[in-house]
Amino acid sequence: MHGIIILRYSLITCFLLIPFFTKAQSDVPFGARAAALGNASVTLPDLWALHNNIAGIASLSQLQAGAYAENRFGVRAFTTVALLGIYPTQKYGVYGISLSRFGDELYNRQHIGLGAAHKLGQFSLGVKADIWQVAVQGYGSRKTVTIAIGGQAEIVPGLYFGAHAYNLNQAKLSDFEDERLPTIMKAGISYTPYKKLLLLAETEKSIDHNATFKAGIEYQLFPEKFILRSGFQSLTNTLNFGAGFMARQFVVDYAFGNTTHLGNSHHLSVNYSFGGQPN
Repeated sequence: MHGIIILRYSLITCFLLIPFFTKAQSDVPFGARAAALGNASVTLPDLWALHNNIAGIASLSQLQAGAYAENRFGVRAFTTVALLGIYPTQKYGVYGISLSRFGDELYNRQHIGLGAAHKLGQFSLGVKADIWQVAVQGYGSRKTVTIAIGGQAEIVPGLYFGAHAYNLNQAKLSDFEDERLPTIMKAGISYTPYKKLLLLAETEKSIDHNATFKAGIEYQLFPEKFILRSGFQSLTNTLNFGAGFMARQFVVDYAFGNTTHLGNSHHLSVNYSFGGQPN
């Protein structure tokens, strides 16, 4: 009987670890723009900052909503879908809600999150809480809550710094093996040498894994219409490419990634601004 219990919890642990090895961590950035840039997204002020670095939504002034889908390695079980929305106010900052689901009927992980950010001069600060549910077929599900904080600042014109800390409370999924969601710290800079070009560099460290370096480049081929992107990550040896297209209130982004030993990934995101072209 004791052996059966150990085997049961071992299987649960394996299922819980699958997405962490294949996706690196539960706070993998959302949005095809971030994916194309090697996930060097900590300084980006866009809708997807609601998940990537909550401070980034503080710079937005229009109501926006977006949808995101990704598939990794051509495996249906490694598919993520997400919905995000933000609501700016004139005096009390910007608020947002995010939802996502990863996996299939055998294993899945889903979340709902609420965040808020405020801009003070050249500085933006934000905080977000996410409720995560992890379910394994035949073994039930577990819920936990993570807390994240973020900040962004314009150091000099065209040069930005960003930092984000995810799961500061070290949320626990299970008492068995002290199973917790990963705690992630990341910081980076972005630089715009001239209007059409954006350069990004970022370092990310999980308390359980080695640090990874990420870098990306974005070039506006046709200003405010068509954008090309590329990026990489050192820890996973991932190369990414992508493009974005803007049509009035719509922004459509696509990214393609290749991980040397695992295969290809595809990312697609669409967001809509209710007050004109997204800012």
